Amino acid sequence: MATIIAAGFETYVQSQEALARLADAGISREWVCEFAVNPPGMHDRTPIGGDHDKSEGAEHAHGGAAKGLAAGAVVGAIAGVAATPLMGPAGIAAGAGVGAYTGSLVGGMKGGVDREVQPDDTIMRPAETLIAVNADMAGIESERIVRIFEDCGAWQVERAEGLWADGEWTDFDPVMPPNLIGGRDPGTGVASAA
Repeated sequence: MATIIAAGFETYVQSQEALARLADAGISREWVCEFAVNPPGMHDRTPIGGDHDKSEGAEHAHGGAAKGLAAGAVVGAIAGVAATPLMGPAGIAAGAGVGAYTGSLVGGMKGGVDREVQPDDTIMRPAETLIAVNADMAGIESERIVRIFEDCGAWQVERAEGLWADGEWTDFDPVMPPNLIGGRDPGTGVASAA
């Protein structure tokens, strides 16, 4: 396992400045990698993967929707029968259709979607350009890497233990919360002490 110091950048210009400053500090390109991190919920769109392909809380929603559809159709048909003197036989079909739609919607919500675990946006990794450095092989102190990242505008700097092979952080998981050790305060743009 390698100690990895990584930083997220909001803009491409900032990330390229960081790469240039790391090279100026003497870090070989084989110990630095860069990649784009997709927005939360879209991490499975890249070869790195790691995100879920469906909403975990919606797993049982289809059963609730089916029950709601049936109950709603019955209630809607009864309402349609009551409206037959005003609307004629079409009232029964219209009532059943509206009832079925409403019932399936409510049933789906009761079937699991409303109990879905909601992500805590304070720990979700934002969409960013991530620059990672194998700190064990960089040849400079980790604190200097952090300073370079912060000076270039990194909004978050993290430390991780991971696998490094062929010039890349190979076991990076975009859905794991970062272990923050620095970065800038989003409100002020000033580097924050972690």
